[in-house]
Amino acid sequence: MSDLLKMAPSAPLADAMRPKSLAEVVGQAHLIGPGKPLRLAFESGKPHSMILWGPPGVGKTTIARLTASAFGFEFIAQSAVLSGVKDIRASMELAEQNLALGKKTILFIDEIHRYSKSQQDALLPFVESGLVTFIGATTENPSFEVNAALLSRAQVYVLKSLSDEDLRLLALRAVQVAFSDMHLADAAIAVLIGYADGDARRMLNLLEQVLTAARAAGNQVVDVEFLQNTLTLNSRRFDKNGDNFYDQISALHKSVRGSHPDAALYWLNRMLDGGADAKYLSRRIIRMAWEDIGLADPRALQIANDAASTFERLGSPEGELALAQAVIYLAIAPKSNAGYMAYKEARAFIANDKSRDVPFHLRNAPTSLMKQLGHGKEYRYAHDEPEAYAAGETYLPDGMREPGWYRPVRRGLESKIAEKLAHLRALDSEAGES
Repeated sequence: MSDLLKMAPSAPLADAMRPKSLAEVVGQAHLIGPGKPLRLAFESGKPHSMILWGPPGVGKTTIARLTASAFGFEFIAQSAVLSGVKDIRASMELAEQNLALGKKTILFIDEIHRYSKSQQDALLPFVESGLVTFIGATTENPSFEVNAALLSRAQVYVLKSLSDEDLRLLALRAVQVAFSDMHLADAAIAVLIGYADGDARRMLNLLEQVLTAARAAGNQVVDVEFLQNTLTLNSRRFDKNGDNFYDQISALHKSVRGSHPDAALYWLNRMLDGGADAKYLSRRIIRMAWEDIGLADPRALQIANDAASTFERLGSPEGELALAQAVIYLAIAPKSNAGYMAYKEARAFIANDKSRDVPFHLRNAPTSLMKQLGHGKEYRYAHDEPEAYAAGETYLPDGMREPGWYRPVRRGLESKIAEKLAHLRALDSEAGES
């Protein structure tokens, strides 16, 4: 038993495969390739504070460690999830001790976006003084999640998800290093790459799990069937509250606006597959109908509402079909943002305008006193006029010019609306001349 207690746990494959030099890093060629920003920073001999922004498993921690190694700095790592101001101060004391010994320090903070404003502020004096070179890692947009003062003192580098070819190279390298007695079929590699979804750590963890199981079962060859029987494969990466969520919502909305039904279906199903709240998606689909189609096709508004109601009634997965068909209809419907733009212009005008009085002829007159004061006087009842239109009448505050906010497009039903409005304006013009 004592021997068992003394045994150190073996490092996960993902840690064992961590690159020891830039040459071993897979992916991120746009940053570490010849002549690229991070490569030049390494070659300059002058490290600088930086924020590494990218999805999980793309090499943020690896690059931070390699930076310390390349420049001979001491490396202090903290997780913003587990540490606070007290830990920052302890790290600064250690950095001062390093400096007294003639060693400089890199302070790496993983998930820097999890730090509060006060915690981020606590870093500033030490970054400004040069006591530490700060490297932060985040999966969230630093523009929103990192204090402006700290952000201004660090260069932001954007890391990308690994490509299929990057992941394939990494898988073959891992098998050669740690499982040289095993053979992984090409089709099985393709399945692993698909479920890794650009995340090297996730792929290496899955690879280690399946190859360890195969070795225990006495199998030297891993095919797709064995892989699928061994692993419980989860949904693709999807952050319900982060940038990835809003980027995909944006892609869905823009695909509908761009009249591309296949792309709209792709992004809708990507989000559903990732665990997005279908009720939230149904609300966004209704918004798309109002914003980008509007009165060009009022049926789109009804279909979007009906799809949301259908999902409320049927739930998932049956109700998702209604959302999919609504997205298709919205994508192929005639587009108009005339109503949306008119609303925005009117709101902006009112926000910056004075409070104008309601003209007397438009005021309500439920009492005799109000009638004596002139409320409702000379109001023309439209139904009593030719074509049920009081030509030449004005409904805006006195002294306010016709703003012309609503400008219907020449698509769908709005083309008919445009003709109707042009006819009414002609009647107004005739009334003004008479």
